[in-house]
Parts: sequence; structure tokens; C-alpha cells
Amino acid sequence: MNQPMSISGPLLSSTDFGQLRAFIAVAEALNFTRAAEKLGVSSSALSQLVRSLEERVGVRLLNRNTRSVSLTEAGDQLFQRVKPAVDELGAAIGQTSHLRDEPVGLVRIHCFRTAADLYVRPILKSFHQAYPDVVLDITVDDEVVDLIAGRFDAAIRIGEVIEKDMVALRLGPDLRQIAVASPDYLARCGTPQHPRDLLSHACIGWRWPGHERPYKWEFQENGQWFEVAVAGPVIANSKEFCLQAALDGLGIAFPTEQLCAPYVEAGQLVRLLEPWSAPFPGFYLCFPARRQMPAPLRAFIDTLLRKEPAEKLL
Repeated sequence: MNQPMSISGPLLSSTDFGQLRAFIAVAEALNFTRAAEKLGVSSSALSQLVRSLEERVGVRLLNRNTRSVSLTEAGDQLFQRVKPAVDELGAAIGQTSHLRDEPVGLVRIHCFRTAADLYVRPILKSFHQAYPDVVLDITVDDEVVDLIAGRFDAAIRIGEVIEKDMVALRLGPDLRQIAVASPDYLARCGTPQHPRDLLSHACIGWRWPGHERPYKWEFQENGQWFEVAVAGPVIANSKEFCLQAALDGLGIAFPTEQLCAPYVEAGQLVRLLEPWSAPFPGFYLCFPARRQMPAPLRAFIDTLLRKEPAEKLL
């Protein structure tokens, strides 16, 4: 038999505290499902924590079957003794955390390139002045990554590629992609009149990072989306690079309106096929749902949105 666990030492290990907290939650609810919901863990994980505690103390603490849960005599004695101590530990930690007025720590953000320029870069100076002890670790690329697997706190990406289980907060209006080309290219090669005409033009291809095949350009006709598999002399995974290739007269590019607007206004690029270009969901800040948001992440969200505190928006 395992040796009984000692809780008389100066400090509890994180394992000790987690197991005791799990046991107290079940002892209070007398129901594993409700206790698991309260703690934000799965029922199976909670059951394992309680089972591990019973193995460590060497006695059964709960009687449980498929219909009910009850405390054994040993379980009731342990519950009565440790619950006040665990409650006091939680209160002490909470009180101590409130002694610091400003958030502190690291926030890891994954951000699409255009969104980084539109939304993140403009707030960096003011954010640092307001929260000098928060470090923003920002990865800028257009790959659609798994936030949890990549250990990111949040991401900024277009609405079409946000997982359904994420919290998503709109940052800006819908976007629209527009085919554009330089006047020089159009003088040499003519102007396409329908998206199907792109098949006979030199097009600057864009590829999602991590994908082998270029993105098929998407258009809308009579309310229905359709794709055109374009081809041309250049394929790149940077929309800015593709736009520059169009400015150099290599062919037709397919950037967002926001990205190409300055060059269109300057007469360096001409907009094409506009009747077939429809809007799609713009940029959103997204992050995994959680019961308690870390203060540094909350500060970043509040600054980005410049609205009410982030927890009121969830």
C-alpha cells in the first residue's frame, strides 16, 4: 500500500493542491459532471485526480456508482479539515494578485501580415506606454495555425478561417479582393472583360503559407461564388510581393482593396472585373474561450478594440 500523503509540510506541491481542489469540488457537488464544469475540466480528468488522491492517502474518500456520489467517513473528515485551508489559500493568492495595479507578462500573438500593419503596429507605442511590463511576442505571417498547439494567446485573421470554437471579435469592415494591373500591362495585353478571361492572361499567383498549390481566385456571379485557377510568371506567398510584381507590369494581381488603394489613386494600377468582386468577412481578433482571461491578454484586447473591457464583450 502507498504511504499516506503528508500535508503537514510547509508547502503543498502543485499536484497536492490540484488533487485536493478536485476532491473538494466533488465533495461539495456530490456529482462529477457538475464539479468538472465548475473547475473547467473534463469529468474523466477530475475522476483521475480524485482517484490519485485516494491512492496517495491510502483510503477511499468517495463512494460512487453510476447514479450517486457520497463521502466515506474518511472523506468527510478530510473534507471538513482541508476545505477551509484550501479556501484560504485561494483567497490569499487572489488578494496578492490584486496588489499589482498593472498587468505583467508575455502575450503571444499570431497575426496576418496586412492585419499587423492595420491594427497592431499603430497601437504598439501607446500599448507599451500604458503597460510597460507586458511583452508582445508577435508572429507575422499568413499561415492559419493551431493557436493551442502553437501556444499562442490570440490571433488576428480573416473571418473565413476562424475555428467555430474560438471567441471572435470584429476589428474592421468586410474585405474585397480586386484584380489590378498596371496601365503598361493592359496596353500590351488587353483588358479582361470576365473572370474567365484571366485564363489567357499572365496572373501573379499567391499561395497560402504551408500550401503547395496557388490560391484559386474567387469571384461571385448571380449570388454564387466560383473559382478561377489562374497561371502566370510569378507565384509568391506574400501579397505585398505579388502587388509589387503587378506594379512592375508582370501581370494581373488580386490584392485587397485596402492594399492596392494608394496605387490605384496614384494611377499606377487599374481596377478590373469589379462587378464580380464581392465582400467577405474582414479581420477579427480570435482566441480560445476561457473562464479567466490573463491580465496581459485582456490589456492587449482592450487596447486593440478601444471599447469596453474585453470580458464584457464575451
